[in-house]
Amino acid sequence: MDKPAKKVLMTSNGDEVSRNIAFQLAKHGCRLVLMGSDEASLRSIAESIRVSIEGAFPVELIGIDMEADSEEAFHVAVEKAWTCLGHLDAFLNCYTYQGKIQDILQVSEDEFKRVTKINLTAPWFLLKAVASRMKEHGSGGSIVFMATIASGERGLYPGADAYATASAGIHQLVRASAMSLGKHKIRVNMISRGLHLGDEYPVSVGRDRAQRLVKDAAPLGHWLNPEKHLYSTVIYLISDGSCFMTGTTVLVDGAQSLMRPRLKSYM
Repeated sequence: MDKPAKKVLMTSNGDEVSRNIAFQLAKHGCRLVLMGSDEASLRSIAESIRVSIEGAFPVELIGIDMEADSEEAFHVAVEKAWTCLGHLDAFLNCYTYQGKIQDILQVSEDEFKRVTKINLTAPWFLLKAVASRMKEHGSGGSIVFMATIASGERGLYPGADAYATASAGIHQLVRASAMSLGKHKIRVNMISRGLHLGDEYPVSVGRDRAQRLVKDAAPLGHWLNPEKHLYSTVIYLISDGSCFMTGTTVLVDGAQSLMRPRLKSYM
């Protein structure tokens, strides 16, 4: 991590992936503001950081309804985060909602609206709110989106139709916004992560079965480990070391996406 430490706004729904990333960012000296709908989960993350990492900066918390229809709600929340830290060096969107694994014909209208609001509309509003302040401040910054491999054409798996459709839009948002925001020294990238045993698809086929058969179906022989496999890529993308990197999706999936047809057959 570059010095001085980065000031980071991060969204989280309290899941295992975002909890571990937040912990590692704090451990590496970042100042964090956590934002999300479940303030109890955010408090739990902040408390874990406080008691586990000596000398870590206090973590600020901001509640927001990630299904809000109003763009203004997101601007207000980002302004609070900006005020807390003085400015933002980076924004990391880890708040996702995969929904339950089900056939596309069974997805209700309400479920589809929830999936698209959380995985596409909210990221759009948040990017605009963060980027407008980075532009005004003049220092630029790094914006990073997190999604699973279902968001890409190589990583489809059955039953994730709504999530895959909504989060695929983030790929294009990353490319388009990188083109638009580069002149303001704002970089936009994405991490397309592999699945771990707590994700909806492995859960739907049965944890024991998924654990047993992945050795025959995935090149590295195991699922993603949320504690070990993602944080270094996040740290790189928000650091000055990636200053010439924008508009890019980084696959951190152990080649799971390359093996998807085979993985499907084994699962």
